[in-house]
Amino acid sequence: MSKIKNEIYNPDYVKNLFNRMSNSYERMNYITSFGFSIRWRKQYLKQLKTKNEKVEVIDLLTGMGETWGAITKKYKSANITALDFSEGMLEYANNKNQKKFNSKIKVIQQDILNNQLPSDHYDFVTCAFGLKTFNPEQVEILASETKRILKQGGQCSFIEVSKPNNAILTFLYGLYLGKIVPILGKLLLGNPEEYKMLWTYTLKFKNSQQAVELFKKQGLSVTYQSYFGGCATGFIAEKL
Repeated sequence: MSKIKNEIYNPDYVKNLFNRMSNSYERMNYITSFGFSIRWRKQYLKQLKTKNEKVEVIDLLTGMGETWGAITKKYKSANITALDFSEGMLEYANNKNQKKFNSKIKVIQQDILNNQLPSDHYDFVTCAFGLKTFNPEQVEILASETKRILKQGGQCSFIEVSKPNNAILTFLYGLYLGKIVPILGKLLLGNPEEYKMLWTYTLKFKNSQQAVELFKKQGLSVTYQSYFGGCATGFIAEKL
């Protein structure tokens, strides 16, 4: 088990984890956030500027494309790109793209830490519930890459499930994510270990404060955000 803990930020480990969870992840993400994930996705996008003209938006660590609906509502004239490195997740994302979005989303399979995205290209970068799978060194690379691909004046918004500030809420949330959710994972997957990892990542991540400092280090203007007593945290940043 110690070997697994040392490897949990290895990109191959993370990719295999999400590949295994891909057939149930959208439902489980809803369950693990008490149903707040949909609301939080809308809230963290609200922090971004509203533009009516055609804009370029990229959704990093897009998973199954759970944020696409909220993005298309906010930016009706956007060219939307979605990036993830998990082929399992993208199989479901591509199916959703075809059925619900008339294949208008440009879906690409790449690792954001080692990508071929164009520089100074995107007006907005979004990322929901992917930060916790990065260690600080990887977050620093993510911050550098986010700045690189943003246009001057462009913005990014990140959100992540976090360890709440309140001790009672932390205990209840930990009980739910650490004990109950793995049982649900066993019912859905036959193996609870994958979903135990979500709480392991959350405990190690704590909140978005460290990520805020690493994004500031890149010269971005960053504002910290907290949702529902710290059960989710994030930030909005702008390339000045």
